[in-house]
Amino acid sequence: METPMGIKILVLLVALLLPPVAAADIYMFIDSAGIVHFTNVPTSSDYKLYIRERPEVTNLNNSQLNNSQFHPEIQRAATAFKVDPSLVRAVIKAESDFNPGVVSKKGATGLMQIMPANYDDLKVDDPFDPEQNIMGGTRYLKRLMTRYDGKLPLVLAAYNAGPDAVDRYNSVPPFNETQRYVSKVMKFYASYKR
Repeated sequence: METPMGIKILVLLVALLLPPVAAADIYMFIDSAGIVHFTNVPTSSDYKLYIRERPEVTNLNNSQLNNSQFHPEIQRAATAFKVDPSLVRAVIKAESDFNPGVVSKKGATGLMQIMPANYDDLKVDDPFDPEQNIMGGTRYLKRLMTRYDGKLPLVLAAYNAGPDAVDRYNSVPPFNETQRYVSKVMKFYASYKR
């Protein structure tokens, strides 16, 4: 059955109105000290393609980035744990898109998608309370920052896939979901830093 011309025109118009997207491949290099370096702009032939980025329809304009939503809670948690508030905001954007009531298929809850098994350890009584959820998620980010010596790709991979997966591979695990997650949070982080 042929698609009516009106629908074809509507699809074309919608496609033309969508925001342009930028795609960036991610390159990796392990130096002689064993430190893993990631970049989207390789500076030498030592860098090898790590992730081939597929364009997503993601508009990163300020209104969609939620620059002010939950600002006081993010600032308090970031200050308490000495974590960049732009990073906290980027993780929230990637995890829940600033929806404090969201529950994932796996049972993760709230703004920073905390698993029920971690509530006690992260001092979260009510995961749907933005203050508690952001404090708990930022506490966890700080632990990961310490564990992985501030290496952000590893920190983010561990936040998504768990520290055991990162430790097993001694790098960002080769899981599509985790690699996309790290890339997405890094993009949001760069946008919030501006």
